Amino acid sequence: MGQQQLLLIVLGVIIVGIAIVVGINLFNANAVSSNRDAVISDLNNLGAMANQFYMKPTSMGGGGGAYDVSKGATAAWSIPTTLLSTANGSYVATPGASSVSIVGTGTQSVGGSPVKATATVTPTGTTVVVNN
Repeated sequence: MGQQQLLLIVLGVIIVGIAIVVGINLFNANAVSSNRDAVISDLNNLGAMANQFYMKPTSMGGGGGAYDVSKGATAAWSIPTTLLSTANGSYVATPGASSVSIVGTGTQSVGGSPVKATATVTPTGTTVVVNN
């Protein structure tokens, strides 16, 4: 084999190697983005559940205008046990009288720490802030 053919083979192997590395990086970035979107979606659904509790009268098992027991509810709003941990991540809620804070921790990592987002639920809506 001539030197030109060897050079072309080496160049081809280098280009294929670079393409594989770029493909792996794109796949990982897509996995993180998908997990972040799924956690945000779960937080919005949990926020809707919290607002449903807030608006329901205490006589029907709701909060009667509060997320905690401050207005006569028998219990504060909490995340249903089946939704505490899902395929997308795990969730922790901290209810107060006029708002609920829900922290979602995803299953994918960004720079060594897991995907995190925090939802603040108020009677007027849910605000989600992505922490990383």
